[in-house]
Amino acid sequence: MLSPESTGPTTTPSPAGLETGSDFARLTRKIRAAGLMDRRPAHYAMRITIVTALYVCGWVAFVLIGDSWWTLPVAAFLAFVFGQVGLLAHDIAHRQVFRLRKATEVSGRLAGNLGICLGYGWWQDKHSRHHANPNNEELDPDIAPTFLVWTQDQARAARGLPRLLGRFQAYLFFPLLTLEGFHLHLSAIRSLADKSLRNRAWEGTLLFAHVFAYLGALFLVLPPTKAIAFLVVHQGLFGIYLGSIFAPNHKGMPTVRSTDGTDYLRRQVLTSRDVRGGRLTDIVLGGLNYQIEHHLFPSMPSPHLRKAQGIVRSHCAELGISHLEVGLVASYRQSLASLHSAGTAIRGARTT
Repeated sequence: MLSPESTGPTTTPSPAGLETGSDFARLTRKIRAAGLMDRRPAHYAMRITIVTALYVCGWVAFVLIGDSWWTLPVAAFLAFVFGQVGLLAHDIAHRQVFRLRKATEVSGRLAGNLGICLGYGWWQDKHSRHHANPNNEELDPDIAPTFLVWTQDQARAARGLPRLLGRFQAYLFFPLLTLEGFHLHLSAIRSLADKSLRNRAWEGTLLFAHVFAYLGALFLVLPPTKAIAFLVVHQGLFGIYLGSIFAPNHKGMPTVRSTDGTDYLRRQVLTSRDVRGGRLTDIVLGGLNYQIEHHLFPSMPSPHLRKAQGIVRSHCAELGISHLEVGLVASYRQSLASLHSAGTAIRGARTT
């Protein structure tokens, strides 16, 4: 059973939860007393302005450079900008930016669907289930076996492509991320077939508007060879960037099952890791380097996560709960080691 605090990315801990006197309720009181759940409208106004300006500048540069291979550095720049738009859409979906639901949904769809062809409704549903059940082998869609397997149990049950890739998946992880952007776009478009998707027509209109505008710009400005090269570089680097943001957060951390009975605080802390770094790391990873704090308080504005980390770490120390923080390279090393370990069952099966 899920605790009342774990209802998804747009939910703040309920007042009822604070009356229980639980470990999480006491932490929440400390966080609220520090003012860390307060909104930061000026911060987000500036961030939206900067990201929008970078987005426009990237496409203006693309048009001005025109028929030249020098458009490929622009493709790399726009991959970073698309990632920043995705991070902004993530904060919007978590209700960190706007108080009203309507403003949240409109801005989230404009950034996600129209801006980068990432389906807001599809992603929000998937991400809500992940937040409620991080690293849960049965319920977390982010560790469901697709091309890769994340646990040895999944490896033993794997068939087809996951079984073929599983033997060497740690080595293939970053190369496969070049396909992640395409995968997200296709998943968003496929989700339109789901009649339960809210505002399906609105979602679809914005997604296809992006596709037509994006491909139209590429093939109007560039000859086919350069247009395809731009698309491959842009989408490949976009996928690597997104995957590099999210991989350090949970991959390689303990997995759980629904029957474990772990409470909300421990479930979120023990399945997540923070990534050590300075302000540049905060910008590049969009605050998701404070993954533990973000998972505990999904609607906390991302600029508050750095301050929240000290409070959460101290509270965990009082309770004897491990609060893991490592460097970025170490986080990738741990994630890849976990992938390699998960493939052991497949490698063993091939050698017996």
